[in-house]
Amino acid sequence: MADYVPQPIDTSAVRLTDAQQALIDRLAANVHEVWARKRLDDGWRLGPSRNDNAKTHPCLVPYDNLPESEKDYDRIMVDQVIRAAIALGYHIEKP
Repeated sequence: MADYVPQPIDTSAVRLTDAQQALIDRLAANVHEVWARKRLDDGWRLGPSRNDNAKTHPCLVPYDNLPESEKDYDRIMVDQVIRAAIALGYHIEKP
């Protein structure tokens, strides 16, 4: 895998509206909740660190309780997915 070079869709020209930015903020919280629900359903629990063998993870807390640095992961992922969809020609607007 040393030759792997990530090549995400170029989203540099995409400009978001205020409504789209608000959507990203809401979806970022939802991404965390979906992720946490899946972990809990799989038997994981809150722990001091991630330990796959013990099924513990420090981020199994409500989104609002996460430090901003952890929220940024969810925000960045949702932001880039929304921007990629727009870059590919999709229209994302509230009906």
